[in-house]
Amino acid sequence: MKLDTKAYEAKMVKAISNYEENLSSIRAGQANSAILNKVNFEYWGAPTPITSMADIRVADAKTLTITPYDATTLKEMEKAILASDIGITPTNDGKVIRLIFPQPTEERRRELVKQIQKFGEEAKVAIRNIRRDANDACKKMKKDGEMTEDEQKASEKSIQDLTDKYIKEVDSVTSKKESEIMKI
Repeated sequence: MKLDTKAYEAKMVKAISNYEENLSSIRAGQANSAILNKVNFEYWGAPTPITSMADIRVADAKTLTITPYDATTLKEMEKAILASDIGITPTNDGKVIRLIFPQPTEERRRELVKQIQKFGEEAKVAIRNIRRDANDACKKMKKDGEMTEDEQKASEKSIQDLTDKYIKEVDSVTSKKESEIMKI
């Protein structure tokens, strides 16, 4: 009986989608509402995502506008944006918060590429950990007599093939994002 690799493949796909989600929060000089996805502020004593409490729009290529549904939360939202690591100082006109994305310098682009590579390495580690879990499951099944040595080797090979496929995908996504950042 060979190991069913579908569950492990699903975990690898999830690792890739988490990686792509992390990349979407990296700003590259273009207004992108995804950078606010992880920014929370205090609302009635509970941490609340800005994205659920405001209308967020891309006004133009370099400007994002945040219009709170509740005008009393404007100051708290502004404080949360300042405290976050997005690196943009918000401007507040009393009704709307504006985020103006500066054109990144060469040095900033290099920092972003390093950050992309770090996220890529984390995704690869996650995929390799999934491979290790699958191989451990194979060894346990072999030890328990549920599979033969040939079936174990075949299972481990199919897991390795999946690992190689998804590591290549991480590399592809990484190089695409790097060239996008360096082109700006």
